[in-house]
Amino acid sequence: MTETDLLALRPEIALAVMAMGLLMFGVFRKNRVTDAVNTFALLALAFTGVLVWFLTGSGRIEAFGGLFVVDDLARVLKVLVIFASALGLVMSVHYMKWERMERYEYAILVMLATLGMMAMVSAGGLIALYLGLELQSLSLYVLAAMHREHARSAEAGLKYFVLGALSSGLMLYGISLVYGFAGTTSFAGIATALKDGASLGVIVGLVFLLAGLAFKISAVPFHMWTPDVYEGAPTPVTAFFAAAPKLAAVAVFIRVLYEGFPAAMDQWRQVIVFMAAASMLLGAFAGIAQTNIKRLLAYSSIGHMGFVLMGLAAGKAAGGVQHAVFYLIIYLVMTLGAFAAVIAMRREGRAVETIEDFSGLARTNMGLAFAIGALMFSFAGIPWLAGFFAKYFVLLSAVKAGLVPLAVIGVLASVVSAFYYLRIVKVMFFDEPREPVAAMPVELKLITVLSVIFVLGYIVWPTPVMTLARVAAGQ
Repeated sequence: MTETDLLALRPEIALAVMAMGLLMFGVFRKNRVTDAVNTFALLALAFTGVLVWFLTGSGRIEAFGGLFVVDDLARVLKVLVIFASALGLVMSVHYMKWERMERYEYAILVMLATLGMMAMVSAGGLIALYLGLELQSLSLYVLAAMHREHARSAEAGLKYFVLGALSSGLMLYGISLVYGFAGTTSFAGIATALKDGASLGVIVGLVFLLAGLAFKISAVPFHMWTPDVYEGAPTPVTAFFAAAPKLAAVAVFIRVLYEGFPAAMDQWRQVIVFMAAASMLLGAFAGIAQTNIKRLLAYSSIGHMGFVLMGLAAGKAAGGVQHAVFYLIIYLVMTLGAFAAVIAMRREGRAVETIEDFSGLARTNMGLAFAIGALMFSFAGIPWLAGFFAKYFVLLSAVKAGLVPLAVIGVLASVVSAFYYLRIVKVMFFDEPREPVAAMPVELKLITVLSVIFVLGYIVWPTPVMTLARVAAGQ
């Protein structure tokens, strides 16, 4: 292992060592260590973020013969993944106590899932990608079934495991085909091998590979696990699922498409366009019939991933990759804020999950109702909130790339999905009130307030988010 390898891997090594240390601490202390492990896990994630941002050098670093890459895309998305993981952990603290499911293993599994996502973001080849993906997935399977006494949580974990294993099999088959026809698994090697054109075998392998990746971002037609897992998993786990893994999976899409298969753009663009259009339409129309807030947010997530895929289909020349990352950042903030508010919604010691439970919230807790309303308006893309600009720039890049029909589908999906976002606002402000909800814990209130400030104030200071997206896209 060379000095360059150590420099590139420093954050991952540090996080892995700290996760193992906390596991040993929990095993030997056994009783009443959950709060201590949660605190140390947050410190570990913060320390890892500092290592990523300040101590991995600058420019592009290739370690282990190009199998592990650290560049601007990796640095930005790793920090965002760590940020999402840390907030997901913070949001779980009170929930775990309320549901009497405090376990120190939860924080460690979040750390290991984050480690897998970081490996995915820096993957320089298909084998490194698969190793990171499996490390992430194994942790997420357990997290989904974390509430062992709850039948729905066990069902969610089992469904995610079975379908996740299927997607991994599809991906492995695709990797084997690509390796067989290209003779290499590194993205740089594949791009070189395909300079003179991609054979049919490589294209088929790429389709299987994209099918496995589509599962990870819940893109149609590989979305079937999302509503059930979102509904059945503990709500903080659902928030974690909706945020961090999506960042890592989109980073992998960018690496595979633009570093490994740029010569096959005409072929893979057709697949991405189909998945984008289908995801936006299904997310919009299927969400209308939902009565459970977590299932509604699941279909919302499917629709939003369609917009991200639209940006990837548009390509770098039209600014699509930059705008896809930009969309991801805004989606991340909106999602974390919405789930923080949902977690805080409790009446008489039970979690609030149906949309009807939000009835008349404005008359009993105007601050919370205003926050949820602002986030729903932003999800819907109402001008001039952050969500509007996210959709506007992605649609603009699609038009520049000549994907006008896809942009039209995006506008239609936005109009339709606005119905179920605005229905939540209508229920909160115009329906008869129910008994007041419990007071929000400080950390959940802070996350919700900061998210609302972001979506309302983005128009005043858009530069930081645009700069992050531009740096990540290398433009």
